[in-house]
Amino acid sequence: MVQKGLKARYLEDGYVILRNLVSEQEMKDLTEACTRAEVLVREAGWPFRRSVGKQFPPYSDEPDSWGIQHVMHPALGEPAFARWYSSDAICDVAKELLGCSEEDLQMELFNILINPERHDFALRWHRDDVKEDASESEEVVALNVSQYGIQWNTALYDDDCLFVVPGSHIMPRTAAQRVQSLSLDPPKDPLAMPGAIKVALKAGETVFYNQNILHCATYSPSKKRATLHACMGNCQGGSFRARNILQHDVSWMKGEVFRATLHGRAQKMWEKLIKMESEAGGTIVYSQTN
Repeated sequence: MVQKGLKARYLEDGYVILRNLVSEQEMKDLTEACTRAEVLVREAGWPFRRSVGKQFPPYSDEPDSWGIQHVMHPALGEPAFARWYSSDAICDVAKELLGCSEEDLQMELFNILINPERHDFALRWHRDDVKEDASESEEVVALNVSQYGIQWNTALYDDDCLFVVPGSHIMPRTAAQRVQSLSLDPPKDPLAMPGAIKVALKAGETVFYNQNILHCATYSPSKKRATLHACMGNCQGGSFRARNILQHDVSWMKGEVFRATLHGRAQKMWEKLIKMESEAGGTIVYSQTN
């Protein structure tokens, strides 16, 4: 049962935190699967990862990692991730926040955010689908377009890495906010951004947020992090989501090998992704590259 008033809070603030989406058994299964995946990445046994020093793809060969990519990949062999991604708990909230039906849900990305081992690292202030140098008028136009997608973080350990500016998903930046977000460099103090708050999650809590809310994050080797980071689309947007999703190379998701690992709802969601990818065609200008 989706909480009453959830969508209203999401539309106003650009994010919502939910505390009871993960059962005790799911936490156990997901944490164990995540631990095995992290070992592979740390030992250079998994090529799909986010390397320290680069915020968006393509990533570098720097060995220290801040994320594990494509965790539903058949080669990883961890079915707990696809089960969670396509669970009632997640999909019911996604449908509510996206304002769509079951038939509209579109499979997209599922990754894990982890702590680097050797470097402090941070993400700059950004919106996922608006360039940092967009003018105020360009921002107004972009923020008034439906995004046809939702993303979320589910913390397997206490996590206070994410910072957001509530309400910024519908408002262009103020002059003071532009000063803090024009640079490609991460902020020295995220809370220097006017209106910023730290999103503190307890283990098992989930934050759903609009991809165009102003947000950044900090990563420290000294604090354990393993946070499920995923997004889901609404196929009513056609190929709109392609410029966000296809940058992460979903070629491995095409074909029978991956499809055969999915069941019921997940297969139907997968079909929407393949259709979106085929309709995108041509040269795609990705939303972010730096």
